Amino acid sequence: MGGDGDPGGTHAYQALADEDCPFDPMEPPRRPTGKLIMHSMAMFGREFCYAVEAAYVTPVLLSVGLPKSLYSMVWLLSPILGFLLQPVVGSISDHCRARWGRRRPYILALGIMMLLGMALYLNGDAVVSALVANPRRKLVWAISTTMTGVVLFDFAADFIDGPIKAYLFDVCSHKDKEKGLHYHALFTGFGGALGYLLGAIDWAHLELGRVLGTEFQVMFFFSALVLIVCFIIHLCSIPEAPLRYVPKDISPQQAPQDPSLSSDGMYLYGSIEKVKNGYVNQELAMEGEKHQRSAEQTQRTMTMRSLLRALVNMPPHYRCLCVSHLIGWTAFLSNMLFFTDFMGQIVYGGDPYSAHNSTEFLTYERGVEVGCWGLCINSVFSSLYSYVQKALVSYVGLKGLYFMGYLLFGLGTGLIGLFPNVYSTLVLCALFGVMSSTLYTVPFNLIAEYHHEEEKERREAPRVDVGSSGRGKGVDCAALTCMVQLAQILVGGGLGFLVNVAGSVIVVVITASAVALIGCCFVALFVRYVE
Repeated sequence: MGGDGDPGGTHAYQALADEDCPFDPMEPPRRPTGKLIMHSMAMFGREFCYAVEAAYVTPVLLSVGLPKSLYSMVWLLSPILGFLLQPVVGSISDHCRARWGRRRPYILALGIMMLLGMALYLNGDAVVSALVANPRRKLVWAISTTMTGVVLFDFAADFIDGPIKAYLFDVCSHKDKEKGLHYHALFTGFGGALGYLLGAIDWAHLELGRVLGTEFQVMFFFSALVLIVCFIIHLCSIPEAPLRYVPKDISPQQAPQDPSLSSDGMYLYGSIEKVKNGYVNQELAMEGEKHQRSAEQTQRTMTMRSLLRALVNMPPHYRCLCVSHLIGWTAFLSNMLFFTDFMGQIVYGGDPYSAHNSTEFLTYERGVEVGCWGLCINSVFSSLYSYVQKALVSYVGLKGLYFMGYLLFGLGTGLIGLFPNVYSTLVLCALFGVMSSTLYTVPFNLIAEYHHEEEKERREAPRVDVGSSGRGKGVDCAALTCMVQLAQILVGGGLGFLVNVAGSVIVVVITASAVALIGCCFVALFVRYVE
């Protein structure tokens, strides 16, 4: 990506920096807190919609008559697509030359896909019922529309995290990256908590529910409104500069001395290297573009092959970070995806397979409702802990935060499995929030630290290729976030088998505890931390 391997008068990608960075050629300017909060609103909207999906997608699927044989397809198709395609999208965004910037066009497109997915799975049954009269055809179309909506929403919501993180890394200084990641985790928790709270309201018996039709339409109204407002604020928060071609061999003395613009790297691995004291005008950019066009076409036709090569050649500390992220998300999802079912069956002693008017089934439903409140507690404490993290990191460091998040989650889920009591379980749900905040912040903080370290080494020895393998920040963030999809595949494909073998969902929390405690050892022994 770029031409860093050709020393003979080659050209490399460079991006024009923001116009509000007139005198700092080495990195973007410090961003006001308000801008970072605006940037974090995308995480609020995304997590709000995720919470709505968690609360309503199962009732929606059951209401349209989805066969049990198709459940695994619904939950596995999206993470499989995400795991295969997310690094490709990250690589393409590294080379996006849209005038609006590299990341924001993809964030906008994925946000629209999320909105379309919600519209299909929350309103698809009502629309199909109004358009199709034949009962058999109506059933087929309702199931197909709802499944398409769920897969499309999950696909876009999982994908969008990588471009959002890469956008933050592109436009913020090193200190603002850490601050921005804490705000991301803070608003992620707030969004999830608000989504779960609104999902717990019985809208069918309120005026708004009667006006809009059903509670599904009410939640679509709120979800669409929150998503649109949050993403508009996010996309207008910090301007991105368009990517431009400029000749690599142009010296600062040859460039016009206009300090209002600087460059954004030569696409070395993790680089945001700058052209000092200089500005690249449009004529030089066009000249570089003409010489580089054939190389760009070659790169784009070999995207998958070059991407796989870059992933295989990933530096060992990046690979270990991805493995630790996979372990953490496998533990977290093992617990979270089955938590309400665990509350209904184990804590409350209900039976989901009993008749719907039986005491056992009503007891199970009560356990599921209380489990939703536990998930709400998780979201609230995730926000609170993300704020506390900023103070803790100066005392225990990123290694201490990473280790502590895995350890507390492992101990908490283990105690829940050993002593399944209602009140103790709800109290220990706060530890889920510690793990959630840890997974949303610490790995990306480490990515930022790795990049910052490489940038310093490159500035000290600019002629030395420091770990360059044709990768950019978009690929790094995508490689890390696609571990979430791989964890979903492992949990969706393996945990159901374990439950069937054990004959009880208590194996869910025991598995989550064991995997988290293994993760403690891994993050302590194998993950590299920058001093």
